[in-house]
Amino acid sequence: MAERETVNGGMITGTITQPEPVRKSVRVRASAERAFHVFTTEMDSWWPRTHHIGTSPMKRVVVEGRPGGGVYTEQEDGLSCSWGTVLTWEPPHRFVMAWQVSSEWKYEPDLAKCSEVEVQFTPADDGTTLVELEHRDFQRHGGAYAKMRDQVNAEGGWGALLVLFGAKAEQSE
Repeated sequence: MAERETVNGGMITGTITQPEPVRKSVRVRASAERAFHVFTTEMDSWWPRTHHIGTSPMKRVVVEGRPGGGVYTEQEDGLSCSWGTVLTWEPPHRFVMAWQVSSEWKYEPDLAKCSEVEVQFTPADDGTTLVELEHRDFQRHGGAYAKMRDQVNAEGGWGALLVLFGAKAEQSE
């Protein structure tokens, strides 16, 4: 847990205990441009159909590539299920989204109650790209934030998702 001081008019008024972010990374044999495109625009090609919060089976994942764009799934019942908002869109280097999933795995419309997922794409001289993911600000989820952090950090969470992403990014275009 990290502590951050809160300041009110120059006076320290207390500390806020924050859970450590979940950090995962993968190096892919692909350019930063390719890695960014696969992670965002082609998320549907690697995201597991089991990982969604909709009420019917998932048909596809959509990431609208712009600040304020939605991140959602289209479901077999014809409905769309939002689960994120693009906060930063800086191809091919950085992507940040609000994780609008509550600790009960339901859509959370209030951005003040949502954690953030940042993904950075750093090219290397050998033609590979280091992809670093940080899921942070879990305390925004309220009292059950530890449950959310544990679940995205567990087997089948971000680490496993990056393996699936990496395999897709390394396939020839």
